[in-house]
Amino acid sequence: MKKIGGILFLVMAAYLMTACTTSNTPATNSNANANANTAAKPAAAAPTADALMALDKQANDAYAKGDASFWPNFLSDKAVDFDGATAVGKDGIIKQIGSEKCDMKSWSADEPQMAKIDNDNYVLVYKGTYDGTCTMNGKSEKVPSPVRAATLYTRNGDKWQAVWHNEVNIIDPKNPPAAPAKTDDKKPADKKADDSKAADKKAEDKPAAPAAPAKSANTDALVKQHQAGWDAFKAKDAKWFDANIGSSFTLVDPMGTVFTSKADTIKQWTETMKCDGITKTSVTDGYSVAISPTLELFHLKGNADGKCDGHPNGDIWQTTLYVKDGDAWKLAFMFEMMPGTGGM
Repeated sequence: MKKIGGILFLVMAAYLMTACTTSNTPATNSNANANANTAAKPAAAAPTADALMALDKQANDAYAKGDASFWPNFLSDKAVDFDGATAVGKDGIIKQIGSEKCDMKSWSADEPQMAKIDNDNYVLVYKGTYDGTCTMNGKSEKVPSPVRAATLYTRNGDKWQAVWHNEVNIIDPKNPPAAPAKTDDKKPADKKADDSKAADKKAEDKPAAPAAPAKSANTDALVKQHQAGWDAFKAKDAKWFDANIGSSFTLVDPMGTVFTSKADTIKQWTETMKCDGITKTSVTDGYSVAISPTLELFHLKGNADGKCDGHPNGDIWQTTLYVKDGDAWKLAFMFEMMPGTGGM
């Protein structure tokens, strides 16, 4: 689970067992045996929703107990999290988790659903219910509950490792929260010289932030593709969505509602949602990380003016998975979150 900006990552606890033997056979035979042994190494079997749910429960338990030893060995080297427009890699994730202290009275994780992205990547979606508090930077806050959580798993040899995780509050669509208050544009009073020097000294003493994951060369292309999707949303263009969304598409929307049907999602965007006054859309802060040559984890901020279902539109963070299909990138999964809600 992801609490007060923290990140939950987990993997299957299956270790690759290898054995080494010595012999007096010629080098050619040794090489042949080595190749045979390598070929015989098992690959992780395709997961089930229950199997991945069991792993998430292990990680929830480790997080609640503050078990720091759980994460370094069980987190994929490809792990990435997004805090607004900032990307954080494995080292940063582990550091973030270690900075949080939780007092969890009880928790549960249920209603698992699994989406296959490709043969080596699956997304688990489930409902999390928590009763407790977490403290970060000296501030204690109640853990959001209930939430809709999602975790991306990737195959690594004979195990499944978590690459990305996020959570969004489950909200009644008929009673959404009020929009975040606008920040005061007034400039703060000038600091005294001594205070400025102290701040500069503190900044110098602060350890360097962990390196961010490499930004994919496909980022600009995905920004363009996703912008076309927002334009299709504005135009209620069901044909565009049908041609550019994968057949097994899954959506977690900002209210924590899950759509597991491509047809149902397209209907929601082009028919069910009643929008008016949309004259412009935008995609900014795009950041994509290559999970494989044919899979991109693409994070962005989308925006539209006007209203939908009677509520003003605005910024929305979207984390997506795009799969290469021939020369085209198709949307396979999307997780949405409004600024100021959930774990973002």
